[in-house]
Amino acid sequence: MAQPKRISLQEAAGLIQNGDFITFSGFTIWRRPMALVYEMIRQGKKDLHLFEVNGGTHTEVLAGAGSVKIWESCWVGHELYGKLGESIAAGQIDKSIIVEDYSHAHVVARLLAGAYGLPFMPTACAMGTDILNPEYDMLKKAGLRDGSNPKIPTQKYTVAQDPFFGKGDILLMPAANPNWALVYASMAGDDGTLRMNAQTYTDAEAIKAADKVIVVAEEIVPASYLRSEPKMNIASGYEVDYIVEQPWAAHPTGSQGYYDTDGAFIKKFYAASKTKAGYDQWAEEWIFGVKDHAEYLEKLGVTKLESLRANSALGYSTRIKRGTR
Repeated sequence: MAQPKRISLQEAAGLIQNGDFITFSGFTIWRRPMALVYEMIRQGKKDLHLFEVNGGTHTEVLAGAGSVKIWESCWVGHELYGKLGESIAAGQIDKSIIVEDYSHAHVVARLLAGAYGLPFMPTACAMGTDILNPEYDMLKKAGLRDGSNPKIPTQKYTVAQDPFFGKGDILLMPAANPNWALVYASMAGDDGTLRMNAQTYTDAEAIKAADKVIVVAEEIVPASYLRSEPKMNIASGYEVDYIVEQPWAAHPTGSQGYYDTDGAFIKKFYAASKTKAGYDQWAEEWIFGVKDHAEYLEKLGVTKLESLRANSALGYSTRIKRGTR
């Protein structure tokens, strides 16, 4: 696709099929495409296979809704607003979610291989640790490494000998090439060029590794504006398939330069998600109790949103009461 197609949030969620292999932009509680996640749940998406450099609030919301079948990552939680991923933990205990654990570097290596168009990425990271214990190959235990799914490698990893310098064993991590990268962007040009206002994390690699890319942008701006500082951009329109313009689309996670993470909201969600009944009550209020993201924002209210809005000069909100020693 030469130039991305502009679509609605509902259309974007409709493109994702049950069982799809998905990765996300952002990091823990920053720049997650939450508006799209909510809409996916409203549309009843099931059996999703999530591959993440790290999980976050979006992961927990999807897991609690029963939308996740497989989760491959190294960590999940809400940082200081809730350390343990309650929904993922519960799903692992009742076997409704297959959890495949890696080190942080292993997940990045898989994504890098996918982004570079390579079948695997060599690394020495975490060799000798229990993460590589075959006993913990959960996809193999579930019978899913039989080659029938082209998105699941037939081995979690393999070890090869260094053929060039004789330095011994080297770990080979298979590439990850998700069906979809679901990306929240600070700005998208009208030609699809993307810009993030702060750290880019592994967003560029996720975009390159995925078969298709949906971008939910805080705002769409003239491409000429983004071209004036090309070093600030992380992807061209040729790498993006669909764009949704949706202000406040990352809430309750934060968007650097636009609004802070809504810590109070996440803490309440974390408390609610400790039980299935609590999660269901929360979802009924915040996902199913509103018909779309516009109603969600109306329910939050202008006072709450303005308290989170970033100061234009400082890049963060000056209205939020922050912790003190």
